[in-house]
Amino acid sequence: MTTRDTKEGPWASYFGPNLGYVYEQYDLYVRDPESVDPATRALFDEWGAPPAGLEASPVSQSSPVSVQRDQMALLKDVVAADKLMWNIRTHGHLAADTDPLSLRTPSDTRLLEPETYNLSPESLKAIPASLIWENAQDDVTTAWDAIQKVTKIYTNAVAYEFSHVYVEEERKWLNEQVETNKELFTLSSQERVELLKRLIQVEQFEQFLHRTFVGQKRFSIEGLDALVPMLDGIVNRFADEGAEHILMGMAHRGRLNVLAHVLGKPYSKIFSEFHHAPNKDLIPSEGSIGINYGWTGDVKYHLGAYRSVQESGKTRIKLANNPSHLEYVDPVVEGFTRAAQEDRSKRGFPDLEFAKAVAILIHGDAAFPGEGVVAETLNFNKLTGYRNGGTIHFIANNRLGFTTDNKDARSTHYSSDLAKGYEIPIVHVNADNPEACIAAVRLASEYRIRFKKDFLIDLVGYRRFGHNESDDPDVTQPLMYEKVRNHLTASALYENELVEAKIITQEQAAAMRDEGWKVLQEAYDQIKREESSDNEQHVSEPVRISHQGDVETAVSLKLLQTINKELLDFPKDFNVYPKLKRILERRADALEDGGKVDWALAETLAFATILSDGKPIRLSGQDVQRGTFAHRHLILTDAKTGAPYSPLHRLPQANASFAIHNSPLSEVAVLGFEYGYNVFSPETFVLWEAQYGDFVNCAQVIIDQFIAAGRVKWGQKSSLVMLLPHGYEGQGPEHSSARLERFLQNSAEGNWTVANLTSAAQYFHLLRLQAGLAETVHAKPLIVMAPKSLIRNPRVASPGLELAEGTFKPVLEPAPAVPKQVERLVLCTGKVAIDLDEALSSEKDKDWVHVARVERLYPFPEEEVQAIVGNLPKLKEIVWLQEEPKNMGSWTYMEPKLRALAPEGTTVRYIGRPERSSTASGYQTVHAFEQSRLISQAVTPTEQYSKVKS
Repeated sequence: MTTRDTKEGPWASYFGPNLGYVYEQYDLYVRDPESVDPATRALFDEWGAPPAGLEASPVSQSSPVSVQRDQMALLKDVVAADKLMWNIRTHGHLAADTDPLSLRTPSDTRLLEPETYNLSPESLKAIPASLIWENAQDDVTTAWDAIQKVTKIYTNAVAYEFSHVYVEEERKWLNEQVETNKELFTLSSQERVELLKRLIQVEQFEQFLHRTFVGQKRFSIEGLDALVPMLDGIVNRFADEGAEHILMGMAHRGRLNVLAHVLGKPYSKIFSEFHHAPNKDLIPSEGSIGINYGWTGDVKYHLGAYRSVQESGKTRIKLANNPSHLEYVDPVVEGFTRAAQEDRSKRGFPDLEFAKAVAILIHGDAAFPGEGVVAETLNFNKLTGYRNGGTIHFIANNRLGFTTDNKDARSTHYSSDLAKGYEIPIVHVNADNPEACIAAVRLASEYRIRFKKDFLIDLVGYRRFGHNESDDPDVTQPLMYEKVRNHLTASALYENELVEAKIITQEQAAAMRDEGWKVLQEAYDQIKREESSDNEQHVSEPVRISHQGDVETAVSLKLLQTINKELLDFPKDFNVYPKLKRILERRADALEDGGKVDWALAETLAFATILSDGKPIRLSGQDVQRGTFAHRHLILTDAKTGAPYSPLHRLPQANASFAIHNSPLSEVAVLGFEYGYNVFSPETFVLWEAQYGDFVNCAQVIIDQFIAAGRVKWGQKSSLVMLLPHGYEGQGPEHSSARLERFLQNSAEGNWTVANLTSAAQYFHLLRLQAGLAETVHAKPLIVMAPKSLIRNPRVASPGLELAEGTFKPVLEPAPAVPKQVERLVLCTGKVAIDLDEALSSEKDKDWVHVARVERLYPFPEEEVQAIVGNLPKLKEIVWLQEEPKNMGSWTYMEPKLRALAPEGTTVRYIGRPERSSTASGYQTVHAFEQSRLISQAVTPTEQYSKVKS
């Protein structure tokens, strides 16, 4: 008679203290099932409460002591078996078959062995499978069967890391899918044949390039061939789900193959790019094509593509362009995806629908743990302003970073370990097992659909050639490449498997290869024929970029007054913080006679009128909702409930969405995200604000590679606005300079606008101008050296009429000149112009000096400056005044331009701080002395100042 046949179940064998212990455990179980160990919990789940009044086992033929000993031993075995089961799930990846070349140092896998827990096959066979494995099928009856089955699942060609996923529902679902969902791992015979065909196409494409274009770089996919059918699987799954966009980012490795087979770029076009590159006389960078004014192009393995998935009819795939800074495309693609998911047609925050777009990022195994932008991008996973319903990540793991081994590249066991901190499920899969690879992407896709979170696949393979095809890898990895040379390709291995399984014959496989090679050869022959009939070198004309366009930036005073009133009409049930309410209510009369509009109100009115024009806005950065300098307050917080409220969300005139998000403490990833958002959604007015302008240097790669050069490299337009607080106020070298000189150094070919403004009206008009140009051929980024102390300086505030009339002026003249008396023209920009204005206000004899503020530094307003100079017949000197050190700021940019337009006999001179290695002094007294000296020098005649100095 079995235990299950007795009324008391397993409890009949307990008595005395042990029975008391069982009752005690059951009491704990009733109060909180999680408070008892899993094995005991399983017993209570199956058998319920131990019957009251039990004293001994009525069927036991042994002595009470021996029964007690036997039952305690059984209970210990159940607990031990449960621990073993947990560790197989948690650490089974250490013993998994995920290393195609067997290069990995064997891991300590004793946690996966029954002997570690004093368990034998016999003791495990005495335990029902259901006690330790809730997913046990009918054919699994004992714990020994369960352990064998689960070990096979978790140590096969797919390895799983789920224990760091803290949401139990997700972790349980993941384990259930792996342990019970046979569809993940099942392919029909036809699917297997198609998979082989795809692998053959992938391999032959690389082989054709290798033989036909000897010595040219292509960053071959070989060793990670399964990546292409894996991407096919994801594309097809999400196309079936109705996704409108699939946005991809990847580095060089395998890019051409993905372009050809996933993006559908014709073989002939790829061959043509190889065939014509490089022309060393005209194009020094390898692989660029087309000799164009204002178009540098880029190497072929940086280029992206965009295509429709024909099967779905509406799904579009986009592979982003990216530079050799491998991982910096990651946040750009995240921005693409969020832009594709949002409906910005109504006021308020945009409506977000995750199913509309999916992001796929393909990382390098050395770059994933090595480049900080990866961690910053992973951090977007759950953030309100940046999440996108889950990115599917791949690590294209070829076990090398150029020539650097893992031991020198990372401190973690796996290259994927960084993802654990973000609770991202991880699957490691053997790239030589294509069916396991398909199972991995099926799991990843279903997880993203169900839980709307990130998933990571570590595709472990190898690199058949060097870092590029002209590199000799044996110099640094001789043992690895000895193995690679003797290792069959993925398609050959899979072909052998299908032939052995009698799915295909060797003759059928050979026919597939013959057909694939024929297609490649025909494509190459086509470009040879076309080349012989057209040998002309086409040169395109430069794009003429307008600086102003035909944008109307003035807004009627009546409309501005109406909007201002609406912005101050708070909901009756909203409790504005009393101190803030008083500050905001001061704006009520700003647009009336005698009133002034400060910087923050000018910005708010610009945003409001842009929204009324039907253009959506997105603004992000650290603390932008309040503003670093407590000036913006576009998200208010209820003083009693903590609920947020935005006046621009309630504005009746708004005809589009307004999104404003405090960002994580990141510059590079957030700026990349906003750039990507703007490129994908050019109709949206996108702004990013640095907490302090100095911090923008953390985002230098995004600025140099994308914002400054994206248009000439890739034809990728952006109208992104960067607001960078800049100005010398004695706050030290980390809170003074937005590195204006770096932006001016990168200024060329009309690539962006660089401005340093001195009036609220100028800011209003410039924002509206930028928004108006956004969707035109004249769209380009705008870099604003934004104010800090000037935000509240009354000299910067503007009368309402200046917003209601006029437009943005590249050069401002605060006071009219007396042309015949002017001997010195002082040109300056930004905060120092206000300091100078204040100094001149107390000067009596000042007609000899005239001041003009250069508000738009790039493109240089040559005509405007020339007109001013031409109006001053007695001009003796042109002075460039700046507060930055001489080797920074605008001087080196302005000097040649000023000398070129200075009349004969006119001196061009610099006034400012001397050359420095640090941007600013950290001592307030030193700052004040230097600032006073340069202002004094600007308003004092040269001869007189020289005497004072001597």
